[in-house]
Amino acid sequence: MPAMSQRSSLRDLEHASAFVERHIGPNDAEIAHMLGVIGHASLDAMTDAIVPAGIKSPTPLALPDSLTEVQALAKIRAIADRNQVFRSFIGQGYYGTHTPNVILRNILENPAWYTAYTPYQAEISQGRMEALINFQTLVADLSGMEIANASLLDEATAAAEAMTLAKRSAKSKSETFYVADHVHPQTLEVLRTRAEAMGIALQVGPAADAAGADSFGVLLQYPDTFGHVGDHRAVADAVHARGGLVAVAADLLALTLVAAPGTWGADIVVGNSQRFGVPYGFGGPHAAFMACRDAYKRSMPGRLIGVSVDAEGKPAYRLTLQTREQHIRREKATSNICTAQVLLAVMASMYAVYHGPDGLVRIARRTHRFAAILAAALRDAGATVGGDFFDTLHVTGVDASAIHAKARGARINLRAIDATSLSISLDETTTRADVEALAALFGASLGDLDARDAATPDALPAALPRATPFLQHPVFNTYHSEHELLRYMRALADKDLAMDRTMIPLGSCTMKLNATAEMIPVTWPEFGNLHPLAPADQTTGYTQLIDELEAMLVECTGYDAVSLQPNSGAQGEYAGLLAIRAWHRSRGEGHRDICLIPESAHGTNPASAQMCGMTVVVTRCDANGNVDVEDIRAKAAKHADRLAALMITYPSTHGVFEEDVVAICEAIHAHGGQVYTDGANMNALVGVAKPGKWGSDVSHLNLHKTFCIPHGGGGPGVGPCAVKAHLAPFLPRKAPIAGDHAGHGVGMVSAAAYGSASILPISWMYVTLMGAAGLRKATQVALLNANYIATRLAPHFETLYTGRNGLVAHECILDLRPIKDATGISAEDVAKRLIDFGFHAPTLSFPVAGTLMVEPTESESQHELDRFIDAMIQIRHEIRAVEDGSLDALDNPLKHAPHTATQVAGTTWTHAYPRELAAFPLASLRQQKYWPPVARVDNVHGDKNVFCSCIPIGAADAEPEAFSEPAVA
Repeated sequence: MPAMSQRSSLRDLEHASAFVERHIGPNDAEIAHMLGVIGHASLDAMTDAIVPAGIKSPTPLALPDSLTEVQALAKIRAIADRNQVFRSFIGQGYYGTHTPNVILRNILENPAWYTAYTPYQAEISQGRMEALINFQTLVADLSGMEIANASLLDEATAAAEAMTLAKRSAKSKSETFYVADHVHPQTLEVLRTRAEAMGIALQVGPAADAAGADSFGVLLQYPDTFGHVGDHRAVADAVHARGGLVAVAADLLALTLVAAPGTWGADIVVGNSQRFGVPYGFGGPHAAFMACRDAYKRSMPGRLIGVSVDAEGKPAYRLTLQTREQHIRREKATSNICTAQVLLAVMASMYAVYHGPDGLVRIARRTHRFAAILAAALRDAGATVGGDFFDTLHVTGVDASAIHAKARGARINLRAIDATSLSISLDETTTRADVEALAALFGASLGDLDARDAATPDALPAALPRATPFLQHPVFNTYHSEHELLRYMRALADKDLAMDRTMIPLGSCTMKLNATAEMIPVTWPEFGNLHPLAPADQTTGYTQLIDELEAMLVECTGYDAVSLQPNSGAQGEYAGLLAIRAWHRSRGEGHRDICLIPESAHGTNPASAQMCGMTVVVTRCDANGNVDVEDIRAKAAKHADRLAALMITYPSTHGVFEEDVVAICEAIHAHGGQVYTDGANMNALVGVAKPGKWGSDVSHLNLHKTFCIPHGGGGPGVGPCAVKAHLAPFLPRKAPIAGDHAGHGVGMVSAAAYGSASILPISWMYVTLMGAAGLRKATQVALLNANYIATRLAPHFETLYTGRNGLVAHECILDLRPIKDATGISAEDVAKRLIDFGFHAPTLSFPVAGTLMVEPTESESQHELDRFIDAMIQIRHEIRAVEDGSLDALDNPLKHAPHTATQVAGTTWTHAYPRELAAFPLASLRQQKYWPPVARVDNVHGDKNVFCSCIPIGAADAEPEAFSEPAVA
């Protein structure tokens, strides 16, 4: 042990144990070296050179000092202990479930899965895409539909997406959507929010009356919110006869026993896979789903995993139909969906793989038998219980208040309906003792439970038995022992690149450290096992954590109020625009509907504006990539009477701090508009500048970016909406209301009051661990790391846009267009070649086609930055070899990247460059090498031949047509 050169103070020793130095990658010596490379004496001097003086915060953040991991965990433990975990039989779309421990440890708690990014680079995402195609197959099979997507945010927003899909696709020209009155209340609330903004009329009434309604579509719940499994075949026939579509919100577990909606007339099926192994989490995150008939697949929102072929003709997964993505279609996008719920969809799919079809049926049958037995006992005690149910009893003719009081005394939660009725939902976790305790609340006795079981018939509708097989693919019939499932999940993880292996230098996506200490509280039962509708006196710990996190975000942003309900960045964006719209209407200016959006904006901006009923007017950018201030002024003046808002991103989408943001805000306000600042790049501002203080009115934040919630392979996410005081009354409400929306308020935008509440502890922990000074230093080091990369790569690649003093913000755009013009080597070729070096590519061709946008984040050490820089320099040498003729223009390692182990180790090698250059372009790769499982994936084949379920056995060795559809023009 080296001797200390001098005695250290106690404060120094305590500071050294703080979390800040664990989160920030470079140590102080490395920071000093990198500052020297970019030519600045200190982090503060560098910050002054980058950030315009007019927006810099004059005082430090008013947040406590950083804590150690031990201290922070103790503090949040005390908060968690304030929650009370009762046995919950509330239902209403949320059910108890057992997360298999092998899935808990090896998926939810495994950074190989939770630190992965959205699978835009197919070759290094084959493992999670296989898990997602299993999810799609699970959903399509159980729903009886032909195709399913890779998950949506929650059941309520999935129902809203079904409504808009029906509007786009139905032959009927009606402007009305009919909603059965027994859908879940939160679903109806979100539908009302979405429909009102889009000019869709909702008609709510009994399911049977949908047959006679003039509507472009209907939504039915199956089983409904009170548990009844209705026979809707006649309704479906009548709706189809009028040119409408039938959407069904279904329960996946029930579908193992009752007829699939696709067999009786459904066109679209949505729901939530939560009860397939994902805890309540006080409302989320959970993976919703959407499935539909094949005819509507090209209009379906969200992501689809499809099967294509790689350069060797072997099957390979990829995101399919990518032209539907918002960054391409903007205000013409099918939705503003950005974040899926990949991690939770993977968990649900693995739950199905583990249990298989027979296991799922056993779980469903056991649940139903308990429900039938309890119903019989309650009827014997004089209660009235509805018939034709799966797991939920609608009990009427009782003193509900008295029963709820008994239930609370027994630490049981039931669903309250009214003074004489309630409901009870059973699930996988229900035990014999639970059923006996529930019966006792009504003064009923089960007697000999086995004897009652033998004497009690099922309560499923006789006319709707499950008659179609499901989950016949071997993947659902092989991995039922823990050993086999463990190895299957490990094999999938080994195919992927996540942050446990390498930096993911994606610009705009902020792939920073998701520290273990931040993740630990997520799986505590006090956070995971609370039903979102649990009584307030049982959730005081959550209330404290949410209040404190909201206050932290208010302080970081300079706004006055925050809603944590939006469960993705795009949802937060949508909520912010709804707040602006409602504010204008409250002032008698509901005609304001023009939204100015720079041409450089992220595609969710125009998509969200369109969803709010706004008209998008695009503003120009100048030659330096900055928004054109004069064009904004001119268009704000031109549309002054109708101007609703301007949407900007700051720092800009091009990675610079623009000088005129205050003047821009003043110009918009002068013409009666509001300023929405996209919070995607907030990680370049925390502790340095506050958008709420420079004139912005509203922002969404990406907690899955700036505040360390993991990306989870493309979700979960949280996108809080932060607003100034005048917009605070128009944040999303926290509970459904009876009747239509009244006044100028904004309804719910997500199914649960606090969205994906169970992952909020991650961001609370991050802020608590970092403290005021740590958050500022994190921002500064993010700026430093980006400028270090740009400076070191400057002799090799041009940075497209720079800001003050020739510096960038937290990301830099490398311009490869001149290289392509000279050599034919494209940005995509460089992206694929980086895989051979063990790196996920930077953001490809966004926001400028033919470029790579690099964001290293503060979590990456100088060693990792240098490793990436070395790879990029070597790639530039290879490009120069193409330029001087040393490498063939078409047969070179960039054009054929990535290279698989099978290719390199094959008996023949036909390329003009050596195997060693293909596989080991740097000597360091001989010590540690990632081998991609597939060669370059054929995107054109994947879009022309849409195949989105498990690959048939034998197809891996067959011709590509074995898993293709006929080409579509």
